[in-house]
Amino acid sequence: MAPRVLISDALSPAAVAIFKDRGLNVEFAPNLGKDKEKLAATIDGFDGLAIRSATKVTAKLLDHAKRLKVIGRAGIGVDNVDIPAATARGVIVMNTPFGNSITTAEHAITLMLALARQIPEADTSTRAGKWEKNKFLGVEIFGKTLGIIGCGNVGSIVADRALGLKMKVIAYDPFLSADRAVRLGVEKVELDELWRRADFITLHTPLTDKTRNIINAETLKQMKAGIRLVNCARGELIDDAALAGALKSGHVAGAALDVFREEPATQSVLFGLPNVVCTPHLGASTMEAQENVALQIAEQMSDYLLRGAISNAVNFPSISAEEAPKLKPFIALAEKLGSFAGQLTESGINQVRLTYEGVVAQMNTKALTSAAVAGLLRPMLQEVNVVSAPIVAKERGIVVEEMRRDAEGDYDSLITLAVVTERQTRSVSGTVFADGRPRIVDIKGIRMDAEFAPSMLYVTNQDKPGFVGRFATLLAEAGINIATFHLGRESAGGNAIALVEIDGSIPAEVLAKVRHIPNVQQVKPLQF
Repeated sequence: MAPRVLISDALSPAAVAIFKDRGLNVEFAPNLGKDKEKLAATIDGFDGLAIRSATKVTAKLLDHAKRLKVIGRAGIGVDNVDIPAATARGVIVMNTPFGNSITTAEHAITLMLALARQIPEADTSTRAGKWEKNKFLGVEIFGKTLGIIGCGNVGSIVADRALGLKMKVIAYDPFLSADRAVRLGVEKVELDELWRRADFITLHTPLTDKTRNIINAETLKQMKAGIRLVNCARGELIDDAALAGALKSGHVAGAALDVFREEPATQSVLFGLPNVVCTPHLGASTMEAQENVALQIAEQMSDYLLRGAISNAVNFPSISAEEAPKLKPFIALAEKLGSFAGQLTESGINQVRLTYEGVVAQMNTKALTSAAVAGLLRPMLQEVNVVSAPIVAKERGIVVEEMRRDAEGDYDSLITLAVVTERQTRSVSGTVFADGRPRIVDIKGIRMDAEFAPSMLYVTNQDKPGFVGRFATLLAEAGINIATFHLGRESAGGNAIALVEIDGSIPAEVLAKVRHIPNVQQVKPLQF
């Protein structure tokens, strides 16, 4: 059955066509997102949900979306999606960070120019029949210093346009490397220097705990008298009351705002001030941008639902369409290795170490690590999934480490998972052969060659004569059929491991009898 996608906001008809052309079943209901109850009653049975800003994806809504695999936001902002709730349910959340970057950057430049020349007020005055030429004395932007806070996709485009206008550009961004700053033609500075030097400041940073109210009473005092501010990012980046006070005092010469704390913004302490320019979140509102983000999200969601490719996900590593088929068997291997270790772990986990060798080391190991951690934690936390596993591990103080190296042994690709607990360190290694089936090839340093099966027994014992016969006889007497039997040992008479595939499950009383076979150390049923 083809995947089903629900579009609950207004999206370009071209996006609908893409879903249909790719073979997906799509329901286009552009006003559904405005009706929470109707949306909740409709969403069950859909694999994908395509939205813009009108639809609010809450934890309560997700409770109704049992089959949902992906949410696609046509635009960059995902404030209307409960990311933790989606992650906990294993739902990929995608956005389109590049589709409206140019449009938003152009709007920021437009607002800066409008602010510098007081264009909105001059327009209103002139239309009213006045000719107040002397009242609207503006400033040039030529030679002025523009301070950019956040020099990512949009900020870097703003920098390029500002340099074209012969401005000096300084930027604050913790993630901006010195080399990239040079390539962009901007000077990387710390915030205190940006406040001190900038004639104009424009915000292009995400909303985080560190950036919330980054423009506040204290930072406003550090800015030049006559500073002009532009915000096309998030309303919560500015303390509105503090800005209003600075505008009224004249310390801030003007502010241009496209975003507000609450939207639609019907009232604000900034409304009505003569030196403020406001627009109704128009940053992405061009025909080109709306078409771009709609087409992009349709392609991304289709690629994920049909091929497993993940692009621009905010809660999972990206997997390209080319990578997806190659990664699929290794994701299965990583998850099963994690499950193997998790089912044998009986004490608190302190650390997980994943080592990738050979060809697999060149792949997208972040996705593989997520799968391994999910498999490891699932026996203890049934609700964990590949998407939520890294966050769940971090919340529980489990350190997850990755290592990559060239192939050193007999396998083109090898994944080794080591789990450090309060009591011991346990390791297991696996690979994928040409048949695409994951295999265990090493357990605690003991060579093995076993496929994973739905029902297995893990037995450790001292390598002494008689174990195999007693074990097989006991299972036969209980009516349990052995499908495959894999043995490995450290040395003659030393520690040995048996991985046994059985048909069906094994009763507790039979397990107890296996444990009492001479030289048996541990018996554990495994499910894959």
